[in-house]
Order: sequence, then structure tokens, then C-alpha cells
Amino acid sequence: MDILGRNATLTLVMSNAINNLKGTVAALFVLVMFSSTCLAQQEDSRDEAELLQNLAQAAPDQATGIDRQLRALWSQSGSASADLLLERGREALDDGDTYAAIEHLTALTDHAPDFAEGWHARASAFFGIERFGMAAADLEHALTLNPNNYEAIYGLGLIFEILGQPEKAFAAYSHALAIHPHYEEVTNAVNRLKAQVEGSAL
Repeated sequence: MDILGRNATLTLVMSNAINNLKGTVAALFVLVMFSSTCLAQQEDSRDEAELLQNLAQAAPDQATGIDRQLRALWSQSGSASADLLLERGREALDDGDTYAAIEHLTALTDHAPDFAEGWHARASAFFGIERFGMAAADLEHALTLNPNNYEAIYGLGLIFEILGQPEKAFAAYSHALAIHPHYEEVTNAVNRLKAQVEGSAL
């Protein structure tokens, strides 16, 4: 084959290679764009309003995952130092050191007063040492910041029940159940008080 023939063949091979490369790049671009869209959709699924709507309509097996996403979402303060205080407070509660938990969580509510989960977590600590008035005050504060927190609503219902106010407890439990229809503890609480409250209403 002469030089011209070899050059023509080389040109054809290079042209095919370039075309193949262009096709590969185009395919990669489409793949990246598709992945970005999927990621965006996943991020959208972390939207609180959407998650709450999904939770209200979910089957029992689906509700667990949505509940986990909501708890994770509500635990994000947007501040690394606030997140650390929440983590330390929860760890102290898990270890049974309630007073250390209250110290961490008080520092958290002082540092980030608009972070609802800080007040909710401290309410759990106060509840653990039977400071029900302080726990109720923290829960009410948490609910002014995040009125959809069914755990806080349930906690308030427990306090009402302990204090001998079954009608208020039942109303709180029913409200929590309307947000999270598959919350087992709340379902049990509603069933426990239903006969008592309906009987007293007659």
C-alpha cells in the first residue's frame, strides 16, 4: 500500500474513532444528566411537606422509611455545633445520664432557640426525671416551631394522661395519629383511652 493509501486508511480509522468518542461522550453526558435528575428527585423527596403527605397515605411497610426520613430531616439544624450538642444530649440520654443530657440540650436551646428538635429532645430528658411541667413547656415550644412533629404531640399526650387529663391526652393522640396513621404507640394509646373518653362524654 502506498503512502497515500495508508494516509487515507489512517484518516478513516481516526475519523471512526473520533465519531465513536463523540458518541461515548454524548452517552456519558446523557447518563450524567439522568443521574443528576434522579438525585434532584431524591432530594425533593426529602421535602417535609411531601414526606408528610406520603406518610399520611403510606402503607404500614412504607411508613417506617418515611418516618425515618422525617426524623433525620428534623434532626438537621444547619449548624455543626448545634448538631453536635444534639448528638451529645441524645448519647447521654441513651447512657442513662439524664442530667448531663439536660446540660447539653440546654446549651443547644440557648445556642439555637429556633431549632425545634432541641426543645423536643430536652423535653424527653425532663420527662425521664418526671419534671412533667418542664417537659410539657418544652414540647409546646417545639410544636410552635414544628407543629407536625407527631412524636412531640404524642409526648404531650402522655403527659396529659399521666396528669389525669384523658380528654386532652386523647385529643393529642388523635392529632398525632392523623399525621402518622401507622404510629403503633399512638394507635395503642388511642385504643386505650377511647372507651374512657367516649364513656365520659355520654
